[in-house]
Amino acid sequence: MRAYMSVRFVYERQENQVNQSAQSTVSPSQTDVPRTGSPRPRVGLVGLGHMGSAFAQNLVSCGYQTVVFDRNATKRDACAGAQPVDSLAGLSQCDIIFSSLPNDAALSSVTEGHSGLITVMKKGAVHVSTSTVSPTIARHLAGLHQSSGQGYVASPVLGNPDLAKARKVFFMVAGPADHVASAVPVIQNLGQHIFLMGDDPGHANLMKLAANVMIATTLESMGETLALLRKGGISAELGFDVLTNSLFDSKVHKAYGGKILHERYRPAGMVVPLALKDMRLALTEAEHATTPMPFASLVRDRMVAMMARGWETLDWSALGLLASRDAGLPSDPGLSDLF
Repeated sequence: MRAYMSVRFVYERQENQVNQSAQSTVSPSQTDVPRTGSPRPRVGLVGLGHMGSAFAQNLVSCGYQTVVFDRNATKRDACAGAQPVDSLAGLSQCDIIFSSLPNDAALSSVTEGHSGLITVMKKGAVHVSTSTVSPTIARHLAGLHQSSGQGYVASPVLGNPDLAKARKVFFMVAGPADHVASAVPVIQNLGQHIFLMGDDPGHANLMKLAANVMIATTLESMGETLALLRKGGISAELGFDVLTNSLFDSKVHKAYGGKILHERYRPAGMVVPLALKDMRLALTEAEHATTPMPFASLVRDRMVAMMARGWETLDWSALGLLASRDAGLPSDPGLSDLF
């Protein structure tokens, strides 16, 4: 515990204010100042989807020498200022390698597959996984990295691609103290707040899954509530205004609820299949922990219903669209191709 607490001072703000909850708040415009005698690490990034590409651009803008890999050459070449490489082997000289991948299988393939990160990373390098994956795979990969003389830090993210571009996302970070100490000064340049979750990387991923359950169930209840108000003769706009400017003024209610209100389900911040994957992972953890989650189970089934309707390209806030259709309400003409 004493060794882990020392990690806080690696990225504590210059005011030397000690945060009693072992968290760090950073400005999205703050850049990492290398410690005396320590040059900036060379940073790699694997996976240039919406989140990964945002992270890469922010790393470049902060002055990091950034090496990027994605199987899609167009995505690699689109990262202005970064050095694209055509294989994972091109990341071999990086000190810290971020990965932003869609699921357990992709993360496992990149990490322990043929010529994967475990093979190409140098001794002492740290793999920072920002992916939303199961606690089980996080612990498994952490063990493999440790056996190879490397580090693994789980650092899943709360926030959408737009927030990632603006460095407004939240990171939940877990792993051995020395590896966290190496990674946090870089991570803090990518978001507005870091939560330390301890030395078990699985805990960071469990926290992310739990948070996504909270978002998904909120989307379902928001969709049902706005459908009820519309059917009862109250405009969705008025209902939304009352709700989000009184007791329900959270970021989730306002941002995602706004998508439901205006039926802005395309382009998706997180597509339905990925949201369904997260609910499935969360419910698997719940079963292992003998923790009933009836509302989460219901929302998982609602997402299956969305998939059955062919809505796999929509944002997960389209749970609101499902609620309105179930209530027999008309939808925006721009969504007519869905029905």
